[in-house]
Amino acid sequence: MSIAFLNNLKTTMLMGALGGLIVGVGMTLGGVQAILPTIIFAALMNLGMYFFSARLAIAAMRGREVTSGPLYEMVDMLRQRAGLPMPKVYVCPQAAPNAFATGRSPRHAAVAVTEGALQLLSREELEGVMAHELAHVKNRDTLISTIAATVGSVMAMLAYGMMLFGGHNREGGNPLLVLGTVLLGALGAAVIKAMISRSREFVADADGARIAGSPHGLVSALRKLEMYARRIPMDNPNPAQNNMFIIEPLTGGKTLSNLFATHPPTEKRVQALLSIA
Repeated sequence: MSIAFLNNLKTTMLMGALGGLIVGVGMTLGGVQAILPTIIFAALMNLGMYFFSARLAIAAMRGREVTSGPLYEMVDMLRQRAGLPMPKVYVCPQAAPNAFATGRSPRHAAVAVTEGALQLLSREELEGVMAHELAHVKNRDTLISTIAATVGSVMAMLAYGMMLFGGHNREGGNPLLVLGTVLLGALGAAVIKAMISRSREFVADADGARIAGSPHGLVSALRKLEMYARRIPMDNPNPAQNNMFIIEPLTGGKTLSNLFATHPPTEKRVQALLSIA
C-alpha cells in the first residue's frame, strides 16, 4: 500500500472519529433528542473541514501569499524535482522560526514559512525545510494534519462550552460525568494527533532529504529551529495546530507533556536523517 493511500484511510477514520465524538458529546449534553442535530452538525463540520480547513490554517497564521522572488523560485524548483503541481506560497509575520504545509490535495496545497525562519536559515537549510513540507504534500499528509488540528479545536470548544454552561442536560445528568466525557474526548483527540504526526515526520524528513538532494540542510535546519523554538514563542499560537509545523512550537525539555507532543524528538529525527546520508 502507498503512503498516500494509508493517509487517505487515516483521514477518513479521523473524520469518522470526530463525528462519533461530537454525536457522543451531544447525546451526553442534550439526551436522545440531540442525536439528529449532532449528526447534522458533525456532517457539516466534516464537509467544512475538507474544503476550508487549509484556508483557516493560513488565516490563523496571517499568511501573505507571494508569487515571485527567491522563496517562490526555490519552491518551484523543489516541487519540479518532487513531480508536484506548484503550491501556493505564503510568508507568515511571525518571529518564531517555523514552517508548515496545508491543503486537501497536491493540486490544492500551500506551503508557508515564518519571517523568523527566513531570517534564521541559510539557503541550504531553507531548501531542506521546504522540501520537507513538499514531502508532506506529496504524501497527502496535509489534509490529515489540518483536519487533526480542527479535531483538537472542536474538542477544546466543546470542553469550554461544557464548563461555561455547567453541563446540565435536559435529563438531569451528572455534570461531572458530562465534563469527564468531554475531557476524555479531548484527550483522545490529542493522542490521535500525536500518533499520526510522530510517524509521518520521519517519512517526510527522509523524502524531503531526497527532494533537496541531501539531508544535511534539513539536519542543520532542524537543530536551529529546535533551539529557537524554545526561546521565541509563536505569536498567539493555537495549540491545536502544533502538529502542522515542522518543529512543534515551544517544545521544551522532557516532561509528562511529551506524551502529547505532536512530533518525535528532534535528535531522533536528526539521527534518522544522518543514517541515510
